[in-house]
Amino acid sequence: MPTTSSQLHLSKIAPVVIQSEIRAMSVECDRIGGINLAQGICDTELPDVVAKGAVDAIHNGFNIYTRLDGIEPLREAIAAKLQSYNHLVFDPGSEILVTSGATGALYASLLALLDPGAEVIVFEPFYGYHVSTLLSLRMRPVIVPLAHPDWQLDLDALRSALTPSTRAIIVNTPSNPCGKVFGRNELEAIAELAIDRDLFVFTDEIYEYFLFDGAEHLSLGALPGMRDRTITISGLSKTFSITGWRVGYLAASSRWISAIGYFHDLTYICSPAPLQFGAALGLRQLAQSDFYTSLASSYEAKRDQLCAALTDAGLPPYLPQGAYYVLADATRVGGANASERARTLLRETGVAAVPGSAFFRPGHGDHLLRFCFGKRPADLDRACELLRGL
Repeated sequence: MPTTSSQLHLSKIAPVVIQSEIRAMSVECDRIGGINLAQGICDTELPDVVAKGAVDAIHNGFNIYTRLDGIEPLREAIAAKLQSYNHLVFDPGSEILVTSGATGALYASLLALLDPGAEVIVFEPFYGYHVSTLLSLRMRPVIVPLAHPDWQLDLDALRSALTPSTRAIIVNTPSNPCGKVFGRNELEAIAELAIDRDLFVFTDEIYEYFLFDGAEHLSLGALPGMRDRTITISGLSKTFSITGWRVGYLAASSRWISAIGYFHDLTYICSPAPLQFGAALGLRQLAQSDFYTSLASSYEAKRDQLCAALTDAGLPPYLPQGAYYVLADATRVGGANASERARTLLRETGVAAVPGSAFFRPGHGDHLLRFCFGKRPADLDRACELLRGL
């Protein structure tokens, strides 16, 4: 029987947006039974109050769709947290959207606010999902490298990257993968350009509580003139160690929130209902404790532990100011590029890392590997021991 398949093909964008190296290394690590310091899974224990809130919600029958923008207790808890910690005032009834993770928040926001062909500034090293999301929506990421060795903002490079087609800037602080925390002067410079060029700014602040060595988190949307042009994105995945729950959120002017909410509903419907209740209870109760300061201090100790092991292994680390990742120089590991080096390291030590090239333009980052220290103590201890054996 004759068949014709000439009109059956992948979309034009499909070959460009390929499987994340983060996921690929996790799969390979699982295959050999290694220790996964690649994916930012954060497999530490979630707070008891968060688990209890979700379980109680399930037993109490909160298992159906929520309102498009999420349950009221969670929106109110998010608004209170934004005001006290981020110095942002948003109406929980009209300016907060609970989303399917921070990734869902960014996806829906880009769909609602930018058109195909729009140019969006992304700082390098970048989180691959930001770039891939832009590409999947037929938008053009314009990469602006941060200056070595401390990943400082190069304002001249940023100005040079702006064109008449530039519509937005993505700012990830604290940053994945390098742990950079943007300082006030840097954020004020970005804000000045955004106002002058009439740009949106999308901020990914998911690691906002993971701060080390006295670093402070500043939300760009809190700067003068930035509230109504900034889409502030965060979530509970990392803070509460619930990456699989998919409970994120964004705050934005009521001028934009309805359209963003429409596209989030179209794509995801809603974040899981009972898990929203767990997140709401956690936000309310843990705000009155030392949970967040203890979180930062415990992760700072993990950072120091991993960086010491990397140094001993001859893999000099770039010391992060925040988040829970370390970029390390893996020049001494065998391989022609970062992908080969990551697989060599996994084969020789049983420790999985992400090729640094996943966070850079083609031809850059091939001497780097990224390691995640958001792990249980026993796993991190074992990983450090194995790395030192290199």
